[in-house]
Amino acid sequence: MNIEDRVDELIDTRPGKELLRPAYDDPAHPVGEAIFRSGGTTAAYLLLTDGGRVIVNTGMGFEAPHHKRVFDAIRPGPTHYIVTTQGHVDHLGGVDLFREPRTVYVAQANNRACQADDARIRALRMRTAGIWFDTLGTDARRIAGQNPGVSMRQSEPTPDVTFDERLGIDVDGLRIELLAAVGETVDSLVVWLPEQRAALVSNLFGPLFPHFPNLNTIRGDRYRFVEPYLQSVRKVRQLGPEVLITGRHEPIVGAELIDASLQRLHDAVEYVHRRALEGFNAGIDVWTLMEQIRLPPELRVGQGYGKVSWAVRTLWETYVGWFKLQSTTELYPDSSGAALAELVDAAGAEAALERAEAALARGDAVLAIRLGEVVATAGADRSRVRALMAGAHRHLLGEGGANFWESGWLSDQLGRWEDD
Repeated sequence: MNIEDRVDELIDTRPGKELLRPAYDDPAHPVGEAIFRSGGTTAAYLLLTDGGRVIVNTGMGFEAPHHKRVFDAIRPGPTHYIVTTQGHVDHLGGVDLFREPRTVYVAQANNRACQADDARIRALRMRTAGIWFDTLGTDARRIAGQNPGVSMRQSEPTPDVTFDERLGIDVDGLRIELLAAVGETVDSLVVWLPEQRAALVSNLFGPLFPHFPNLNTIRGDRYRFVEPYLQSVRKVRQLGPEVLITGRHEPIVGAELIDASLQRLHDAVEYVHRRALEGFNAGIDVWTLMEQIRLPPELRVGQGYGKVSWAVRTLWETYVGWFKLQSTTELYPDSSGAALAELVDAAGAEAALERAEAALARGDAVLAIRLGEVVATAGADRSRVRALMAGAHRHLLGEGGANFWESGWLSDQLGRWEDD
């Protein structure tokens, strides 16, 4: 089996969106020389020093008691350093629980700005979180029951030390190099262990590897820029790691396989970037490009987190903005719903519903939904509308069910129409 076949095998056999369901290690799971993982929303890692430990990522606040319990069972301290690989809440929520009087919390210099970004849209995210995540607190209640009296408060920590590009740490017999990177956030970093030839990247390239990055998540995030992302891929390749430790699942082991996987990921993103720019400059509209641009077989990567078509749209808006240069109406509050409602009123709700049902019958579920949303407010037969909308979302779920964000939204909408 040649190296490209091995990359294909990695893509086909390594779990995809299933990894986005938290899985908690108990006891902590060894993933390298003196490196242990405690799985969760995003894994936390324990690095053993000669007489103490370094904690990399701490999970959500409600998860931190679990992480601390399983890590304490291996070595309870002292905790020399806490490092968070990005400022998202699932990385730093347990910092306060792990912090000891002499612990130094280290993050990249943009950490506070990233935390502030998340805080600004916290209420929006909380309103929609249940579409994709367990907001009933099933895991939180279980962890609380297993760790009575331990604080589960979500930290909003201020780093003790920040750095811009690179920071070397020699602590209790362990050499660590922290390298600034840009991926899911602009405060991302790589934990490089030169003696072990291990790179701990967590979610730098996304929580699924090797999968196409999510340049903008539909839950709500700032846009993620392609060129710094590509630079980060090249930076990790230049390290030549023999172990690549991600935010979920087992590490990828073997310098050749890691390098080939990173090259595949880099070239796939670069290909979409280049093709999108060519299309923009040729005057092809973004909707057409979303349909046309596909990865060639030799650049195939997973699309369980990000999608090529979504990346094309994000690239347009990153470079050009929200104006698609197609219609004067784009300059004003959206009137497409009102316009469709006028047409449905003119044609009759029954005729429009028939058209929507015919669209679904020939497999055009998106058109069926667009018509169905208007017909639903126009007095059409409610049972037929429910059947149409449920059927259309079920159809799309069958086609796009491999992607975490897409399948979560479609499942939520399917349940809405089935229960209506």
